[in-house]
Amino acid sequence: MSSDLHPSQLHQHLQMYERAKWSYCGSLAISMGLLFLGATQKPEYKPWVLGASVATLEVGRRHRQTAKRLQESLGDIDRASRLNFQAWARANTQPTAQLALSFGTIDANWKPENLITDPVEYIQKKQKHVALVGGTGDGKSTFTQYLSSKIGGRVVVYDSDAKPDDWAWLDQTDVIGRKGNFKAIDTAMGNDLKSLEELVELRGEGGDNAIAGRERFLIAEEFPILVDECDNATNWIKRHAKRGRRYKQFICALAQNDTAENFGLQGDKDTLYSCFVLVRLGQFGRDYARTKLKDPQLEQWLKAGGKRRFMVDDCPCELDLSNWGTLSREQGATDTRGNEEVRSPKPMNEYEQFIFDWGQQHPGEILKAGMLSRATRLFDNMQPDEIRIIFVAMADVGLGEVEGSGAKLGWRWSK
Repeated sequence: MSSDLHPSQLHQHLQMYERAKWSYCGSLAISMGLLFLGATQKPEYKPWVLGASVATLEVGRRHRQTAKRLQESLGDIDRASRLNFQAWARANTQPTAQLALSFGTIDANWKPENLITDPVEYIQKKQKHVALVGGTGDGKSTFTQYLSSKIGGRVVVYDSDAKPDDWAWLDQTDVIGRKGNFKAIDTAMGNDLKSLEELVELRGEGGDNAIAGRERFLIAEEFPILVDECDNATNWIKRHAKRGRRYKQFICALAQNDTAENFGLQGDKDTLYSCFVLVRLGQFGRDYARTKLKDPQLEQWLKAGGKRRFMVDDCPCELDLSNWGTLSREQGATDTRGNEEVRSPKPMNEYEQFIFDWGQQHPGEILKAGMLSRATRLFDNMQPDEIRIIFVAMADVGLGEVEGSGAKLGWRWSK
């Protein structure tokens, strides 16, 4: 019978059963105490004491009946208690634990159904602007530089922190704001607004042909800083967000948070979500998968892939930009001259590096998640299933191989 109850009803029935049982025992003890007390009282008080004893005993009898009915309803009390604990555990375990309970084993071949591998194609099909969100070290600048070399049109960059070798493949007059020159950025943004008005007039008079060849892709690095330092920044993003797409003036704004305020759109969240493709890197992508999409398996997939996995709107994306470093400065020219490609090994994060080093020191031995947790504090905050996901991710890119499945899954180094 207890298995037919909802977990919340089961919990409530068990509480009522315990209270009724203890109330009966308490009433019986009080009634006996009153009878003993009445035997020592004066005759005129004995009827009152006896009446109180009988009343207390009647309350206990009714509670005993309630406990019996609840016991009949619940059946096996021990089994009902176990079911109640299991329901509590499911409600209170962390997402990583839920992943282990739900999926049991790690599928090395699992991929999201809506996975995209070409975010540039996705952005161009959407014909939207780009809002890029990520923390320090998540690869915002790397992704933006890759995007600028693929998106098409004249690229203009507002970057107050640009190094001398950044954006080397662009016309350097289009890299504005080096050495913290916010005045130059503010002036250029003001000119962008004037250009947009000119394009509106040209298109109104001559149609799309009148503005052909004037497509631009405008990149604003660390946009919250530009909002603070440049008077034109807020108007610049609002005007381009709402009108720029029609005149082929696309923008990409970078921030470390995906709130509308960080993009100078206070109180206008709808513009951010309707006019921009939101690219969320690192922890922001994982948080979005967990809190908004309610998909702990996707969260773990993103985590296992490091920087090469992130979210583009509601779509998971996998793109390895590990070779997009100093060599990428020449890629724009390389793409147009000949498709030459220089590849360097994918850098490993600290977890992968520790596992890889262990494997080289212990060739042929199988490394298990439990062994790894005991060997170093580096993995103290990881669940065993999270460690196994790293094993699988490393094997996917040719770093060792996995053996076994589920809780028995292990990793070993192989050439």
